[in-house]
Amino acid sequence: MTYDLVIRHGTIVDGLGGEPYVGDVGVRDGVIAAVGVLDGSGEREIDATGLLVTPGFVDLHTHYDGQAIWSDRLNPSSAHGVTTVVVGNCGVGFAPCRAEDHDVLVDVMAGVEDIPGVVMTDGLPWTWETFGEFMDALDSGRRDIDVAAYLPHSPLRVYVMGRRGADREPATAEDLATMRALAKEAVELGALGFASSRLATHRTEGGQQIPSYDAGQNEILEIARGIADGGGGLIQFVPDIPAGGYQPVLQQVFDAAGDTGLPVTFTLVVGNSGDPLWEDAITMVEKANGAGADITAQVLPRPIGLMIGLDLTVNPFMLYPSYREIAELPLAERVAQMRRPEVRVRILADKPTEAALNPLFYLAQAWDWIFPLGDEPDYEPDASNSIAARARARGVDPAEEAYDRLLDDNGHAILLGAMANFQANSLTTIGELIRRDDVVLGLGDGGAHYGMICDASYSTYLLTHWVRDRASGRLSVAEAVRELTSVPARVAGLGDRGRIAVGYKADLNVIDHAGLRLRKPVVTYDLPAGGRRLDQTADGYVATIVAGEVIARDGVPTDARPGRLVRGRQASPAASR
Repeated sequence: MTYDLVIRHGTIVDGLGGEPYVGDVGVRDGVIAAVGVLDGSGEREIDATGLLVTPGFVDLHTHYDGQAIWSDRLNPSSAHGVTTVVVGNCGVGFAPCRAEDHDVLVDVMAGVEDIPGVVMTDGLPWTWETFGEFMDALDSGRRDIDVAAYLPHSPLRVYVMGRRGADREPATAEDLATMRALAKEAVELGALGFASSRLATHRTEGGQQIPSYDAGQNEILEIARGIADGGGGLIQFVPDIPAGGYQPVLQQVFDAAGDTGLPVTFTLVVGNSGDPLWEDAITMVEKANGAGADITAQVLPRPIGLMIGLDLTVNPFMLYPSYREIAELPLAERVAQMRRPEVRVRILADKPTEAALNPLFYLAQAWDWIFPLGDEPDYEPDASNSIAARARARGVDPAEEAYDRLLDDNGHAILLGAMANFQANSLTTIGELIRRDDVVLGLGDGGAHYGMICDASYSTYLLTHWVRDRASGRLSVAEAVRELTSVPARVAGLGDRGRIAVGYKADLNVIDHAGLRLRKPVVTYDLPAGGRRLDQTADGYVATIVAGEVIARDGVPTDARPGRLVRGRQASPAASR
């Protein structure tokens, strides 16, 4: 027996949570052809002795809608063992869209996802109008990993209603009928489902609420019915978190799911302090699932927040007039100015302008939850290392401590703003949630928040911190790999991947677990028009394989581009026999 690829003597982690075992994996024609002790040879072979062999990771929440068009690499995700990503999350994206509405969608994506408008203007050819034409554009490209897509609510609303949709006017009966028909068509053309957002902080670059923000219950229901008409799919939803808890806004989507029989996944955030509102959401999930629904809360396995720095979108002094005087200088010149004693005194004595209009400013000064991020980034830092605690130890104002830390590494220093998921300065609550069957990992946001967030590396963090390095409450390798593979694949309806077994797609990782190391995020300028973004790499990925092709060896990308568009839900090999 011959194979295109054989991975020999690896410790196989099957993706289902089974006990790891030593064996071989044989690949032929892009699928797993044999698992066990193989006598046959491979045209290519990888010696995985002492290494983990896992399924490729599935990331349910990304925003590579643009990057998948202008780039053939979906990094950082593909640098962290991810082999399938889902785009169109939060109900934002680039299709369907008429030519006269391009600026509207660019404004939405620039505001919600921190993608500079010039990057989209330069990088998007806009060779599509309908959602089907956008899917064809994705399908025609070649990239390192696979892409699946939701139908996004905000573009759909603007496409059907024009300016009325952008201005969040109520949909008419005719509007609703058109949305339902287009949702049905989108699923038939390969949409994985439908995505929407009701999060108040999701605003356009101009400061307006996004088109989907206060869409009525009837609109959500009619679009969900369209998804069901087309054959079904997943509803992805970002709820607002009112003072009273999750109940009012989640119930809208849960009711639509109950009417249509569709599964739902929604963003769940754990507050750092105050009443644990997340418990209400979990109670709702338990009740709904007990009645026959299929609902999962989606969490990030480390703090939700932002990267703060002089070369990034946000820093604590960004609204100070004295800082704005030098803000446009090249970084090296700005650092030189900030090191001058008189400039330091002037900035620290200044007051912000327009602060009420920019919630990011307040996050950038939440000193108790901001920490220096070192060369070996610590995403569960001790409270004693916060800017506030460090300032108290020095006997200075927190703004002074932040100012000085931002000048470290010649101004390239990054501070971690741990604004959620860090209850009582710990990830313990998140660890408890990860272990639940009604919770799925996600929210890496790869392809978005280019100057503010770099969470697409959460798969590496799970395997290092949660499996190997945390002092207590660790996951086993089998548990962690299951959460990165078969669980998100099941939630998405991608039954052809996420496990190592005969007939499954040959998306695989070969990992030196002992040597796995997450690198510090760095700023690069490789977007269209020279746009800036945060990137993050890792050591320890010996090989990442997509459809039997090696896309990276020892962290270095190869020329292989086997990634394809995944059109709709996929049956498992067992179901197709």
